[in-house]
Amino acid sequence: MDVYKLVPTAHNEAKPGDIAKTVLMPGDPLRAKFIAENFLENPVCYNTVRGMLGYTGTYKGKKVSVQGSGMGIPSIGIYSYELYNFYDVDKIIRVGSAGAIDESLHVRDLVVAMGACTDSNYAHQYKLPGTYAPIASFNMVADAVDASKKLGIDPKVGNILSSDLFYDDANSLKEWQKMGVLAVEMESAALYMNAARAGKQALCLLTVSDCPFTGEVTTAEERQSSFTDMMKVALEIA
Repeated sequence: MDVYKLVPTAHNEAKPGDIAKTVLMPGDPLRAKFIAENFLENPVCYNTVRGMLGYTGTYKGKKVSVQGSGMGIPSIGIYSYELYNFYDVDKIIRVGSAGAIDESLHVRDLVVAMGACTDSNYAHQYKLPGTYAPIASFNMVADAVDASKKLGIDPKVGNILSSDLFYDDANSLKEWQKMGVLAVEMESAALYMNAARAGKQALCLLTVSDCPFTGEVTTAEERQSSFTDMMKVALEIA
């Protein structure tokens, strides 16, 4: 089947060719707007459906897109699936925020998510005879670490948790901490699974927005516009 016959979709009004081979994907569409307006040359908005803004421009001469994913595994599951399978995107770099689980992390620290544990049932659809371990593309992890060091940034690389729960009644973060998990967010496991299934590439870069165990926190506005280290690294490896 010609995938171009399937676009625009119910969630994305982009036409064939509107979206670059590499897409930066923040959860917040206003962070997508900030990246487009502050880092891309000649950005053009290709999507406004459901307020999930998407833009394409150039960065250092290379065509790059940036699009919001929304909150949670179901939302990024839809948007990243369509980008990989309907819009022929090769790489997605999630640029998101996370809560620290490892107590050595502080607000605005950069985390490179090598793997993504999850309490989601997203992998059930694949009918695998065991537990799937969602991981990033190794070359993208290596490139992100290298780019970070060149920019004078010291990233923390390791495992994260993609949780279906923002308000966790069981307060289970300490249990994940025992297993060396660095931080918690809500999207990356689905992104990694969609990439694997499509034979594409994915990486999640996270900026620590709050530290539940120490009380450190950033504002919503700061999360939209001040996590620029993560944005610069993502653009360097796009």
